[in-house]
Amino acid sequence: MDTKIKFLEQNIDAYTAEITNLLSEAGAHMSRMNERDSTIQKLFARHNLGSLPNAPFSNEAALNFINRIRSRLSDLERDLEDKKKSDELALKMAWDSYLDANDRWKNIEAQKQAKMEIKAGILKHIKEKENERDSFELQISNLNLSHIDERENKMRIEVERKTNQLAEREFEINIRQKQSELFAIDQKIKALNREKDVLAGDSEDRVKLALKKAELENHKKKHKKIIDEYKDKIRDVLKGRLPLDRDLKKEITQALRALLTEFDDLSSKSREADKEVNMLQMKIQEVTDNLSKHRKDVDSKKRFIESKLESLNQQIFSIDTYQKVLDSAKEKRDVQKSKYNIADGMRQMFDPFERVARAHHVCPCCERPFSAEEEDEFVKKQRVKAASSAEHMKVLSLESSNADSYFQQLDKLRMVYEEYVKLSKETIPVAEKNLHELTEELNQKSQAFDDVLGVLAQIKADKESVEALVQPVETADRLFQEIQLWQKQVDDLEYMLDSRGQGVRTMEEIQLELSGSLSTKDNLQNELEKLRDEQRYMENDLSNIQIRWHTLREENVKAANTLRDVKKAEEELEHLMEEKGQLDLDEKLLAEASGPLSKEKEKLLSDYNDLKVKLNREYEEQAEQKINFQQEIEMLLKIASKIKEYYDLRKDERFKELQEKKSQSESEVKSCKIRTDEILVELDRFKDIVRNQDQIRRNIEDNLNYRETKAKVDKFASEIESLEERVLKIGGVSTFETELGKHLLERDRLLSEVNRCQGTMSVYQTNISRNKIDLKQAQYKDIDKRHFDQLIQLKTTEMANKDLDRYYNALDKALMRFHTMKMEEINKIIRELWQQTYRGQDIDYIRIHSDSEGAGTRSYSYKVLMQTGDAELEMRGRCSAGQKVLASLIIRLALAETFCLNCGILALDEPTTNLDGPNAESLAAALHRIMEDRKGQENFQLIVITHDERFAQLIGQRQHAEKYYRVAKDDHQHSIIEAQEIFD
Repeated sequence: MDTKIKFLEQNIDAYTAEITNLLSEAGAHMSRMNERDSTIQKLFARHNLGSLPNAPFSNEAALNFINRIRSRLSDLERDLEDKKKSDELALKMAWDSYLDANDRWKNIEAQKQAKMEIKAGILKHIKEKENERDSFELQISNLNLSHIDERENKMRIEVERKTNQLAEREFEINIRQKQSELFAIDQKIKALNREKDVLAGDSEDRVKLALKKAELENHKKKHKKIIDEYKDKIRDVLKGRLPLDRDLKKEITQALRALLTEFDDLSSKSREADKEVNMLQMKIQEVTDNLSKHRKDVDSKKRFIESKLESLNQQIFSIDTYQKVLDSAKEKRDVQKSKYNIADGMRQMFDPFERVARAHHVCPCCERPFSAEEEDEFVKKQRVKAASSAEHMKVLSLESSNADSYFQQLDKLRMVYEEYVKLSKETIPVAEKNLHELTEELNQKSQAFDDVLGVLAQIKADKESVEALVQPVETADRLFQEIQLWQKQVDDLEYMLDSRGQGVRTMEEIQLELSGSLSTKDNLQNELEKLRDEQRYMENDLSNIQIRWHTLREENVKAANTLRDVKKAEEELEHLMEEKGQLDLDEKLLAEASGPLSKEKEKLLSDYNDLKVKLNREYEEQAEQKINFQQEIEMLLKIASKIKEYYDLRKDERFKELQEKKSQSESEVKSCKIRTDEILVELDRFKDIVRNQDQIRRNIEDNLNYRETKAKVDKFASEIESLEERVLKIGGVSTFETELGKHLLERDRLLSEVNRCQGTMSVYQTNISRNKIDLKQAQYKDIDKRHFDQLIQLKTTEMANKDLDRYYNALDKALMRFHTMKMEEINKIIRELWQQTYRGQDIDYIRIHSDSEGAGTRSYSYKVLMQTGDAELEMRGRCSAGQKVLASLIIRLALAETFCLNCGILALDEPTTNLDGPNAESLAAALHRIMEDRKGQENFQLIVITHDERFAQLIGQRQHAEKYYRVAKDDHQHSIIEAQEIFD
């Protein structure tokens, strides 16, 4: 209740503060209304907007007066805009006159500058050629050609002599003979070593026989254990059969192979089904994206055409009226041209009519004789009409050029309009139909894919059960094969020890013969090395002489080339001097033509600047008046908005409501204080009750301690009982004696195995000592070092091969990515150029399709495909000659655009062969766009060879070149090349 009292008192304070604020806002509201009314009266009086009633105004009346003031502001803005347009038109006419004169002056100056640059380049080239000629003459003066020829002939004879000496020695035949003798000695040494080993092996055969028998028994036990463990599983797999040991692996493998075959077939089917589903999903996504793209293209083209129409006509047009607007513009252009032609024809007849009348004294139309007064009147009338027709011709020429410009701007939209019609009426419906068909096919493929997955899961479970048997069956089969092998070795050893032959040689005889063979081998190796050294020396000598002979031949050829270069440099100097004289003449003519144009340009620029200053001053004065009026209106609108905000917030009602809430809160505070006194009396009564609760709490805590102690006692008693039961389960002394006997038997078995291993070790020690004696022979000298060197070479080669494989794969992948990226870029450029150039409707676009042939060489086969809608066909054998030529040119342009950025040379020979007129014009427009895009590139050069003069005029523009070269033949059938100006 204390909190509530505080809250109510805070509310009372807040209500009091807010009531004070509302009173102050009411006063401010009255002052704003007075300011609004006075401002309206001033604006009406200043701008003569009519009479006003007496103040104060109502809100509705004030709003009407403000709207009248704003309409007056709109009138001022329209007047200012009209003034701006008329000023711009006058400035544009003056500036066009200046630009025309400036362009003619710049053209002359540019030609003049170009001639000067060409002249400077020719002078520089002349100086370079003179230096080059002098250097060549200096080189020739330092050479003695007869001496070089004589040395070359001597070296040639020496090379022939050395070659004959090398052939007479027959090194290769002698080396092969020595190698065959060395191989025979090696075979003999190996046979003696084998015979020696046989003599030393009898002492080991008995030990080997005992070891092999023990190993044979061990393998049999392991094999029986595996068969017994997996017997039931084998029967389950083989449908109740248990085959023989030799056939076990074969039948398990056949069963696994059958399951693997079925599993692989189903897996491939599932992958194909999954691939088909993914492909369909990708196609649906692609069709959806294309459909969305086509719709966006339709909307963008529609907006583009409509905005162009609105900007040209200054009114709203829909795209459906484009054809009508185009036809009307064409008709208007033809009418204006006809009027201009008629007026021009009449104007050209005024002067001939006057001459006929003066010469023959008759009417030029009806040949009626003229009197002197009639003749003077007719001539005067003709001269007046001729003077007035000049202005009329100028008006008609302006109207005709405007109509033609308007038609040309509309005609530029024709291609965009045709693309819009094609997209909306053909491409989008076909794409929607294709999307519906693909969706239905996707549902069918998804159902088939789910069925295949169910069967595949069952086969996979069977396969895993068979695969679990493969490991133990292979182990059992390996043990069976080893048992067969061990049994055969035991039988062979027993037979060998029972029936060994007699009459072998002694160890000393074999060792003596072995020593003789080794010395013979060393002698043959020395002779072979000597032959190879002699052959290497003679070949090096021949190679040195051949190098010297080739050097002399190169000097002779270089001297001849230098002499030819001197003659060529002198011819080029003569040609450059002729070009320099022609350039001096051209530069003088251009300087004479540049003076009058410069004066005319400066006068037109001065007139334009004066007009611009005058019009800008008038426009700024009118704009300043409008801005002041606009600022006064904005201030008036701010006052009106604040007044409207006061009424919208209903602050009068809020004032009354706050007074009522304040009185209500004061009454609630009084009632809360009465209730607080009652609560204090009741609180004292409850405190007495709480003092008696301590005794009850102590009794409850003692009871909880007792229960916890009793639970611990019960837990310990159960643990004692469980320990007694474990003692009974362990048993008595007999159990330990049994365990002791088992461990003694195990110890005896281990001791016997240790003894057997010690016997094996003694045999191995004997073999080690014998092998150490063998290692002291000459053939094993430095064997560790040689083995280490070969091992290093082997490991290094393996590492190099791995690195080369990794680098090869990385390079192969990078080349594949680069090839794919470049093919996409080329196809994109081909598609754009085809759609811009081709004027037929049967092919939408073309592209290059590449297929790889083999994974190692990465060779490709290419073919050109043409696309119409969703249909795709190879162009070979299906297109006309003109389409072939156009496709070849477009592919050539795309390859140049992709790969020739740093060496941009594009040469086209007869590009319009078999092309009709529209396609040739489109090709010229494409080449023109390429020249526009590349005109800022220093390393771009376009070379075109053509017989089509119309095509040459379309691509030969003054902004790209000043001249072209015409090739013709004279009467003697000699080719003549002439440089001609672009407009000649």
